[in-house]
Amino acid sequence: MRDRLLLGPVLILLLVGGVWLDQYLDHVPAPGWAAGLPGVGETLPPGIVLFLVMLAVGIMAGRELARILKDKGIAASRRLLCAAGTIGLTVMAFTPDGATGVEAEAVVGGAATIVLVGSLLYYSRKRKPEGVVAAAGGTMLSFVYLGLMFGFLLAIRREHSAWMVLWVLLVTKSFDIGAYFTGRAIGRHKLILWLSPGKTWEGLFGGAVFAALVGAAGAHWLARSGLDPVPSWRWGAIAGLAFGLVGQAGDLLVSLFKRDAGLKDSSNVLPGFGGILDVVDSPILVAPIAFWWLQLTLPGAL
Repeated sequence: MRDRLLLGPVLILLLVGGVWLDQYLDHVPAPGWAAGLPGVGETLPPGIVLFLVMLAVGIMAGRELARILKDKGIAASRRLLCAAGTIGLTVMAFTPDGATGVEAEAVVGGAATIVLVGSLLYYSRKRKPEGVVAAAGGTMLSFVYLGLMFGFLLAIRREHSAWMVLWVLLVTKSFDIGAYFTGRAIGRHKLILWLSPGKTWEGLFGGAVFAALVGAAGAHWLARSGLDPVPSWRWGAIAGLAFGLVGQAGDLLVSLFKRDAGLKDSSNVLPGFGGILDVVDSPILVAPIAFWWLQLTLPGAL
């Protein structure tokens, strides 16, 4: 509890600072050496800071995922899993805006092909078939989970302000905060004892209420800030509830990974929280849902 209260605000401040810098660079002229690079015009492409931060987070999460797979007996290469996640993030960040639907599909499909074939070649280099398919499957998991799914935050940034990304993240994590404190205060009935013994139905309800409130307040703040288009406070509340529940599913998904490997936390790099995967598990699953929710609900989004 003490470690969470000390480290939590620091992580939030770092997140807000990174988002502010990302938004600020939208209005800064691009350096001359960057001319001709994908997505670079008069200014740097939107999301450049977010991409660099997510790249670092993805590499650390890839190392943790490799550990989980190894503890399960799967021959997982840390370097290969980190590379697969990086490729997925890069595809989501830098596929050209002018690409047609077929071209964009070909970019993602081509990247997936490279990752799959490359991993099969790497794991069969010792000329032994045992474990090759499972290890290659672990590499593809990193490509999709830590690359494409996580990268939907970058897709949101390409379509919206950096503050919209911050809103999605804060709404998602607010569910965790509400559920944690409500569960500690009045939690009695276990949610899924065999998978996540600490979660309770009371915590789930408290998290849902808090996320809805944060979603509504955040949407109101976005509107007051002059951003357009933004969700109404009513849609913000609905999004808070939906993103929070999906985020809890993401949390349980990583719990499934860890329990299957006999682990409690993905690592101990963040005191009070566990590992990087223990922090980004909910935003990873929410990101694709949030992108399409924004595309389908905001005026003029499609």
